[in-house]
This record gives sequence, structure tokens and C-alpha cells, in this order.
Amino acid sequence: MVEPDVLDEAATGRTPAGQDARKRQQILDGARRLFLSKGFDASSMGDIAQEAGVSKGTLYVYFDSKERLFQELVSLEKAAQYPAIFGLDPEDHDVRAVLTRLGQQFARFITAPHVIMATRTVIAMGERMPEIAAEFYQQGPRQCAGRLAQYLAPQVEAGVLAIDDVYLAAAQFLDMSQSTIKLPILFGSQDRPTDERIEAVVKSAVDVFLAAYGTNKTPRP
Repeated sequence: MVEPDVLDEAATGRTPAGQDARKRQQILDGARRLFLSKGFDASSMGDIAQEAGVSKGTLYVYFDSKERLFQELVSLEKAAQYPAIFGLDPEDHDVRAVLTRLGQQFARFITAPHVIMATRTVIAMGERMPEIAAEFYQQGPRQCAGRLAQYLAPQVEAGVLAIDDVYLAAAQFLDMSQSTIKLPILFGSQDRPTDERIEAVVKSAVDVFLAAYGTNKTPRP
């Protein structure tokens, strides 16, 4: 089955009523620059207002806390990136090629410095603001697996794959695609994965996935 209600949680990009879209974007751009240069914890709402070129009062009209501002930035980033990574054609039955492209793009995205910073920040704020951590999961890992599951389901119907639970299979593939790549960076390693390393990890993930779920109709390399 495909996990329900996974794909409707990304940011819509709409500006709330009564707010100026350009001013809101000005604030978001300033906050993004500051978070990337100073980090989330070292950035205050006053710092954000100064970086964005607005008054502190104006900032609070748009965002009531830096956590909510950060949450909006994360949502917009995911809404912008996911179509490029997970815009999969259900009629493309070359599963090996599709998963290889997706796995490599996904691994590069989740190990990008700003994504690692965002993940660390959400984990840190999860104890006092669990709703933000929960939304990060809904818009992140759960939505990614759901999008991939929507590609896998037609492949099962076509006989290219044999899977009972496509959501579980999708989550397994995404976990394998980041194996040995994301966690070292998340926990402070300064060694960035090379393109060769990412390609090798993803190739192994595809091989294991197809060994488990492929059929005699699965295209061979």
C-alpha cells in the first residue's frame, strides 16, 4: 500500500492574508543568510530583523518566533527541491535507472551543508517544540517515501516489481541510499562524501532493492 496523506503537507508558497509578499521574502532571505553564517542558536530575532532590513516590530508581524521562521524556511526549501528529485514518471519502467538517478540526487541533497544544519537544529528543538520536529518528519522522510511509493506502485501493477508494501520498500531504499553517508556528517565529521562514494552507495542500494523486489520483467543493466 501507499502511505496515506503523505503528499499534501509541503509548503504552498502562499502569503498569509494581510502580509506583503515582498516583505515576507525579504525577511526569509535575511534569516536564511544569518542562519547559514551564524547558526540558529546564535541568531536572535533582533539579529534577523537587522539582517533583513526591517524593524523588530515588523518581523513579529510576520513571524512570532525564530523557530516558526526557521520552520517556514525548511518547508519552502523542501517544496522547491522535492519536485526535481521525486518528480518520477510512473510510465518509466526502467526501475534501475530511475532509482539510480533518484538515489544520487537524494544523497547529495540530504548531505548539503544547509540541510545538515537544518536537521541538527530540528533535533535540538524537538524536546521543547515537538510539533516542529513532527512537521519536519512529515514534510521530510515521510513525504519522500510517499512520493517514491507512488512511483513503485505502478511498477508492481506492471509486473516489474513484486512488493507487498510499497511505502515500506520506498523507505528502505531511501535509508540504504544514505547509509554510511549522512550520519557521519550529521555527527560532526568534516569529510564530505565524494561523488564516487555516493555513486557506489547508491549502486549497492539499487542492487539490494532489486534483488529483494525485482521480477523476471525487471530491466537488467
